[in-house]
Amino acid sequence: MRRSKPSRGLDTSIAHPARVYDYWLGGKDNFAADREAAERVLAAQPGIRFGVRANRDFLRRTVRYLAEEAGVRQFLDIGTGIPRRENTHEVAQAAAPDARIVYVDNDPVVLLHAHALLTSSMQGATAYIEADLRDPASILAQAASTLDYGRPVALMLLLILHLIPDEADPYQIVATLLDALPRGSYLVVSHPAKDVEADAAAEAMRRYNELVSVPQTRRTHTEVCRFFDGLELLEPGVVQLHHWRPAGELVPPRAVSSHGGVGRKP
Repeated sequence: MRRSKPSRGLDTSIAHPARVYDYWLGGKDNFAADREAAERVLAAQPGIRFGVRANRDFLRRTVRYLAEEAGVRQFLDIGTGIPRRENTHEVAQAAAPDARIVYVDNDPVVLLHAHALLTSSMQGATAYIEADLRDPASILAQAASTLDYGRPVALMLLLILHLIPDEADPYQIVATLLDALPRGSYLVVSHPAKDVEADAAAEAMRRYNELVSVPQTRRTHTEVCRFFDGLELLEPGVVQLHHWRPAGELVPPRAVSSHGGVGRKP
């Protein structure tokens, strides 16, 4: 596995998105500031716990579909987060041992864990690079040593685009990444919803943005659909995550506060 070294020290006094997410998933790779922020946000919108678990199930289903049924052998997973069981490479290489995966994140904690936990099959490849989604050109350049842009790539953007504010033009960032990928590539997006439990979502976002180092911008169903402009949207379209081709997982007892979908580049 090719990897880069963390370049920055850790500031554990301020909550960070990856560590807050880890806490919501029941992980232990978080600090007091992360736990405090996570609990305050949960108090406003308890359904977030179901949402982050639904996101992990969504990842498994989409990667399995892409590797088994769509024949995709390359994955660019941006905003990886702290590694857990059934990461993208594990799901993809279980179906296709020759799959090649590049992970991207910019949190030193994530990078430290990636060095220890992310491995690859003998036939495939797994790489981890330190980069920021707001610099797609750098991501594409670094990933090119592992991925072949002449063959289809699945671009995975799971619970990451909400960390890009409107003024940074997340739609153009996604378009830049997709422009570098050939026909037959796929885009997978999950995104916290502004219009599911709208009042609770607004208060949860307000609390989150007060306490977490990188503020979030939740978006409506229509706004999330815009990320798929020009793509062939797979059925059932952009839906709450647990409604995308469910495969026997437990149905959440309440609304899941994220939209998601998969599109194919024609």
